[in-house]
Amino acid sequence: MTTTRSEGIGKLNLPTVGLGCAPLGNLFRARTDDEAAETLEAAWQAGIRYFDTAPHYGLGLSEQRLGRFLATKPRNDFIVSTKVGRLIRDNSGWDGVSADDQGFAVPARRRRVLDYTERGIRVSVEESLVRLGLDRVDILFVHDPERSGTIDATESGIRALAALRDEGLATAIGTGSLGVEALLWTVRGGLADVVMVANRFTLLDQSARPALVPACDTHDVDIVAAAVFNSGLLARAPDRDGRYDYGSVPEDVLARARAIAEVCAAFDVELPTAAMRYPLLDPRVASIVIGAGTAEELRQNVDRLDALVPPALWDELDARGLVPRPR
Repeated sequence: MTTTRSEGIGKLNLPTVGLGCAPLGNLFRARTDDEAAETLEAAWQAGIRYFDTAPHYGLGLSEQRLGRFLATKPRNDFIVSTKVGRLIRDNSGWDGVSADDQGFAVPARRRRVLDYTERGIRVSVEESLVRLGLDRVDILFVHDPERSGTIDATESGIRALAALRDEGLATAIGTGSLGVEALLWTVRGGLADVVMVANRFTLLDQSARPALVPACDTHDVDIVAAAVFNSGLLARAPDRDGRYDYGSVPEDVLARARAIAEVCAAFDVELPTAAMRYPLLDPRVASIVIGAGTAEELRQNVDRLDALVPPALWDELDARGLVPRPR
């Protein structure tokens, strides 16, 4: 696997591409253990060595499946990030039939408990390490602190992670979120090494860029761009059956996605290829994280990273007012 950029850009020297492991937790549809293992093996064979997961993904299933796979690999050969803020607990009210109601095709025998306290975060990390079969992780993110319902979740979360970093349980810390304000607070607080921007540094949504990029420059914080397909809309020809920000697609967003796809087609570039390559135009973006539900999807995405994308495509998207080109 190659890209148009050299590997190891940024403070943390992250690989340019990582595998987003939400699909390993049965995001949107069920996958067998064998299918998950095949996807992970395809990623490894393609040269991917960065894996991002979270307790949230499948109520712990993603971490468990990733852990089983990584147990077969040398520890110093890969990078793992996981997240804190959601504890996974038994659901005493489960009726034996109901499925999870947050987008993952898993039984609701367990539930999420939001907890951004120092104690809760420490327990979350300890439990993640058990599921992953590791004694440390490379990166810990405070996960979606804007969902906590409290105004200080980002601050308390980052301070708790800083203590765990000092203890050697993580090499780097930050916040992973769709919320631009939470990301900005994290960067300006001075304790973070990296932020993971979900859905807000894409062909369809650049709302994180104007304030976050200069803040990261000032504070020497890396950016990882995740969910570059905006939950799937940019992974294929855009249509009303697609997903955007984990929900249905607004009409204005669908129209703009189709306009972007038409420009890409005029330059003989697949829309998913442009979606993956766009964040990497900005030198502050150290890595992108892409999900894949099958081994074949993984291989297709890796091939797209090697596809030729003429600079004129970005100029045309910018000139039409569809997608601003990073300057």
